[in-house]
Parts: sequence; C-alpha cells; structure tokens
Amino acid sequence: MSISPDDVLAGIPGWKGARYTKLRGGLTNVTWHVVHGDRSGVLKIDEDGREEPLNTRSIEAEYVEGTVWKRSYFDTDANLEELASALKRLHSMPLTGRSFDAISAARRYTEEIKDLDADTISRCTEVIERMRRPMNLCCCHNDLVAENLISTPELMFLDWEYACDNDPLFDLATVVEHHELNESQVVLFLDAYFHGDGQRWRENLEKNRKLYLALVLLWMAALPASDADEVKSVAERFATSCS
Repeated sequence: MSISPDDVLAGIPGWKGARYTKLRGGLTNVTWHVVHGDRSGVLKIDEDGREEPLNTRSIEAEYVEGTVWKRSYFDTDANLEELASALKRLHSMPLTGRSFDAISAARRYTEEIKDLDADTISRCTEVIERMRRPMNLCCCHNDLVAENLISTPELMFLDWEYACDNDPLFDLATVVEHHELNESQVVLFLDAYFHGDGQRWRENLEKNRKLYLALVLLWMAALPASDADEVKSVAERFATSCS
C-alpha cells in the first residue's frame, strides 16, 4: 500500500496522531479501526480513486462494536424478521438525492472484464438496460451481504459506499439472491417486510434478483483478483435465471 494511515490521518482535522489497528475484510480497500481520545472511527484507504457508483468515504458511519452476521444467520426465522423490520426503517429514511444508475455501473465494469465471454456480458447488460426506473424510489443500501450486517445488539448496516435512492425490492433481492435463500425463507422474508402481503410483490422481487445477479457477475468478472470458481457459479445462476 503506497499511502500510510498516518499520512491520511494527518490531513483529517482532529485525527492527527490517532491510534489505529487493521481490520479484516474489504476487497478493494484496506480498513483500519481508528481511536483518538474518546472518539472511534473507521478509516478506509483505496489504492485507486473513487468514482460512481461509489459514495465518498467521508459520509460513512462511525465504528461500532457488535457481531457481524454470517450466512448461517439467515437460517433463523427471527433473524429474517428482524432484518425485514430494519429494512423498513432504512427505506423510510429521507431520499439521498442520488439515484442508482445500474447502466453506468455495468458499462464501467465491462471495460475492466478480461475473461467473461461476450455472450454472457451481452445478456447481463441486456437485463440491466431493460429494467425501468422504479416509481417508488427510497433510500437503499444496495449491498446487503451478510458481512455488512452487524448486531449491536440492534441490527445495523455497514459499508454505505453504494447507498443511494433505488427500488426497495433491490435490497430485498440482494438478501435473497446473494445468500441463496430457499423458498420458505423467501416467503417469510417478503411477508415480514410487506406485513403478510409479500406474494403481491414476488414478480418485482424476481426481476430485481436477476438484476442483482447481472450486476454482481459483471462486478466480479471485472475484479483483478476474483475467484474463477465463484465467477463461474454466479454465471451459472444468472444463466438459470434467464432460462
């Protein structure tokens, strides 16, 4: 890493000389827990400059202690219901004023892809371009994988770098598709979010599941250090969703 935490902290008012320890996780950045006096925060250092669709680091939240979720946490009905309730609170927050631009993100990813076949890339971009702008925009996280959920004990969301205004079903679809929830879990999760009326929103959920798969496949294929087996697995799931 070419930039040290000391160099970065020296340029942030009030944080020069802070103590820091490296945190695990992060695919595109190095993360540090920073402590200065009675204040605690998270410092993320990116090797490359940040562009859309990523938010700036300055708006991300402070460090919190808690238990980060694992894939197995979604196997408990109470956890799915708690997540649905937390998402309702998130989606009722004021709009950010910045809309989710899946098409622009996809174009940036495809510029970096080396190994994914042209037909798969074309099908991904077709799915993304067909999605209409949602009528019910709300504040969304847009990256709700298990590692971004933390019980403090209140359930909170980490890593807001993709947060912006989007269809709330995209957040739900990310939870469902990324963690490969089974049918009974999907029904329970949707009903918990929509107060027992989940089936009415199933078609929209499925469209957003396909959108999520298309985006994450292009994103993974664009990463220089992606696991080939993981890319293949997501590509197979995307192909199944299109059949």
